[in-house]
Amino acid sequence: MKYQSQTQFTHKQADKIGVLITNLGTPDAPTPKALKRYLKEFLWDPRVVEVPRPIWWAILNLVILNIRPKRSAHAYSTVWTEEGSPLMVHTKNQTEALKQRCEKAYGDDVVVEFAMRYGNPSISSTLDRMLNAGVRKLVVLPLYPQYCASTSGSTFDAVANDFKQRRWMPELRFISNYCDNEGYIKALAEKVESHWASHGRADKLILSYHGIPKRYLTNGDPYHCECHKTSRLIAEKLGLGKDEYMTTFQSRFGREEWLTPYTDETLKSLPEKGVKSVQVMCPGFSSDCLETIEEIGIENRDYFLEAGGERYEYIESLNSDKAHIDMLFSLIQTNLSDWNVEKDNKLRHELACQMGAKD
Repeated sequence: MKYQSQTQFTHKQADKIGVLITNLGTPDAPTPKALKRYLKEFLWDPRVVEVPRPIWWAILNLVILNIRPKRSAHAYSTVWTEEGSPLMVHTKNQTEALKQRCEKAYGDDVVVEFAMRYGNPSISSTLDRMLNAGVRKLVVLPLYPQYCASTSGSTFDAVANDFKQRRWMPELRFISNYCDNEGYIKALAEKVESHWASHGRADKLILSYHGIPKRYLTNGDPYHCECHKTSRLIAEKLGLGKDEYMTTFQSRFGREEWLTPYTDETLKSLPEKGVKSVQVMCPGFSSDCLETIEEIGIENRDYFLEAGGERYEYIESLNSDKAHIDMLFSLIQTNLSDWNVEKDNKLRHELACQMGAKD
């Protein structure tokens, strides 16, 4: 096997610590062509769709990729900005804020970058840039508060697959979840309280998470339990009773049963039960994106109002809120607390040159 070389590596290079922020990903443009490329990568991941490959290849390539890209491109076009998709904009802003925090705390010893699991910038290209910069110890922070095999697990796969091609891999720490992190719960609760201060309270708070097939749960995925734990802790922080909030799941795809209750069906049913006003928050999304802005902010709002609801409000994701950045930086600090770097590699350089290395 031929291992990938680090083209900019020198033996005298100062070692650094790396922090890699990751998120799901986004198409390069709101066009059918870009969506087809993005969806093909995303939906072909066996962590995302656990269906035998020959069967899924036929469904994906002969049906889905001939229908869904055009529809998804239209949806993306409604939320696209001059800087790109909302997810890209927020992830860049979060990374820049964390980069400033790390620079203030650690100087130039820490390199902070971001990558997308699907699309660009890719995990592999970003790792290549970081390792060429001298990163020898790496913390990977996927922006998924609740662990799921199809998100956090898939991100680990991508990192591991890249390392399999490298001769020198860094020491690695992987933050698989932070669903019950005190700072995370506090930031979410404060976001709700701030909304209440401006708009008043509604009949019910809906905490909507991205769904997964139910069989992933029955096969051992902890995601469902971690979502409910987050909801319970938020409710406790806000002093809510069990009848004042609900946990629901959105964005289902295909015909099989997914985690219930479904967000859309819940919102359609609430008005006839006397719930005339709701406020919806998506604690599992670190950044606002298509699934929050369009699906929750517009589509599900229409469902609720058409069913007889009178007041519907979406509470934005944490995005680059100071409390969110504080919490993420705290996670990073915890993982860097016992790490240091070798700044002077003069001896390593001399020994390598004695053995024939060019630099």
